[in-house]
Amino acid sequence: SKRTSRRTARRDGRKRVTTVAQGLFQAIGRVSRSEARLLLATTIRKPKEFLIAHPEYSLTDEEVSLFDSYLQRAQAGEPIPYIVGTQEFWGRPFHVTPATLIPRPDTETLIEEALAFLQNLEAPRILDLGTGSGCIAVTIALDCPKTQVWACDKSKDALNVAKGNAEAFGAKVTFVESNWFSAFADEKFDLIVSNPPYIEENDEHLKALRFEPISALTSGPDGLDDIRILAADAPKHLREHGSIIVEHGYNQGELVAAIFRSTGFASVRTVRDLGDNPRLCCAML
Repeated sequence: SKRTSRRTARRDGRKRVTTVAQGLFQAIGRVSRSEARLLLATTIRKPKEFLIAHPEYSLTDEEVSLFDSYLQRAQAGEPIPYIVGTQEFWGRPFHVTPATLIPRPDTETLIEEALAFLQNLEAPRILDLGTGSGCIAVTIALDCPKTQVWACDKSKDALNVAKGNAEAFGAKVTFVESNWFSAFADEKFDLIVSNPPYIEENDEHLKALRFEPISALTSGPDGLDDIRILAADAPKHLREHGSIIVEHGYNQGELVAAIFRSTGFASVRTVRDLGDNPRLCCAML
């Protein structure tokens, strides 16, 4: 009967309604609760706090489908930052894409060292090599406004992401397409920073990083080919008493320090990250 049909339609309509609470429940076992909240907040374009305050909020059919697609991508191993398009670094949400590495907390140690070096200089010039998302260059430009910041990358796609981040945060950074120092001729800087590729070509951990750009991850059989290039060429691009800070793998501290000593740096030291692992080589002429 028509009455029965209307009743069935209303019942089916109720079944199709998905609330925030139901969406989070459906994500159990597929992703962590914090990841589910981030994906759902991105889906409905609301802050994560909104989910807690409004568990009864209803998703549209389009939002339900989008949230499910996010969950499927996450289950397939795609990093959450690529799905939602952002990753927090130094307290700021940086836009990221598969053209850039995802910023890691370990790299914040590099920021700390760079800011400490720059604080006593009046108008320092700094170069960020292989800038990727621009998180290092943009952070330094914002936290040390007196600094003249240049940043380069050989990837046009990565540079576009970095430029977008600089514009979004209002950071003054000059971006240059360059394979390491190739576009800088006789330019000299007070500080050079870099988070270069440093993973061995056949490292077993690459499987977990398969969604990130391989060219930004690996560097030869021992992972140190690009660091050797930086160590060899940096002295020509540093002012007197200039310094270079390079990130490296947790097990590469002694090797990287030896590379920089062999290229004429007078002062070379290793800095540990928050996990107490050797993470940076700081070398000064």
